[in-house]
Amino acid sequence: MDSGWVNLLRARLMESGAVADVVNASISGETTSGGLARIESLLAEHKPVLVVVELGANDALRGLPLGTPKQNLSRMIRLALDSGASVLLVGTEIPTNYGPQYRDGLRDMYRDLAAEFNVPLVPFLLEGVALDESLMQPDGLHPTAAAQPMVLANVLPVVMQALAAKRAAKSQE
Repeated sequence: MDSGWVNLLRARLMESGAVADVVNASISGETTSGGLARIESLLAEHKPVLVVVELGANDALRGLPLGTPKQNLSRMIRLALDSGASVLLVGTEIPTNYGPQYRDGLRDMYRDLAAEFNVPLVPFLLEGVALDESLMQPDGLHPTAAAQPMVLANVLPVVMQALAAKRAAKSQE
């Protein structure tokens, strides 16, 4: 989708003069297991400065025990950090019918991983979007094209801060 938040991020970074290639390595419907299986080759190929890890929604929608996505995300974060990249973790929420214990566990998973690895966290990618039916596709899970600028607004400030921190750290080397 050309109007997707990742493409909007690419355009915004170019407009701001940030020197950053943006590679969208996402695959629709992917779980953390799929992301983990692909991340090492992606890190080697692209040598990123910043890795935005936005996975876990499909694990949660499948009702997988949270230990599985947590372990997979932990490994992905470690691999990205070990490659020299900074990491931004992006969390998700699930429909309320999964129950408060699972929903709270999912929130805690992202918060705990961000704290463990000392990486920035966007707690909920679809904040301000998910509960507005006019901004969601009929499946109730995916945002419409009209919602993409709002999704970008949830992520952009944290991306900019992470890139600035990376530049600052590099200039002190």
